[in-house]
Amino acid sequence: MTPLDPGYVRMVRLLTGLALAAPVIGAIVLEAEQVLPPGAVAVPVVLAAGWLLLRLPLRRWRARGYVYGADALRVVRGLWWRRDITVPFGRVQHLDVTQGPLERLFGLGTLVLHTAGNHNSSVALPGLAHPQALAMRDTIRAHVALHSQ
Repeated sequence: MTPLDPGYVRMVRLLTGLALAAPVIGAIVLEAEQVLPPGAVAVPVVLAAGWLLLRLPLRRWRARGYVYGADALRVVRGLWWRRDITVPFGRVQHLDVTQGPLERLFGLGTLVLHTAGNHNSSVALPGLAHPQALAMRDTIRAHVALHSQ
């Protein structure tokens, strides 16, 4: 299975750091108020936040991947609930490459394959290098055009 771009780890680390900022700041403020013994709140919270900041993004990166075949794309993700989706290119109706502000910052993009139907009608593959996402989109588009004639 092909891993996602390493920039995905850095982006998830930034998002995790932003999410952990409030509890860490709250623990430091509570520590400054001296309501509890010194280090009773701030030390465990800072240690847990540091561990989460280092481990969680790496685990998410390792739990995701894809197999890009000649006629299908397989996307695997999930730490607790694993999800393994295979999309045959013949079922693809249209393709998107999206890029949010943080993805742009790290040079990443998300390839989205849309198929017919309501449930699970689109499959997203985040964490690709943006040029790679564009190249995959163009290759899949060419395959769909060739086989729809």
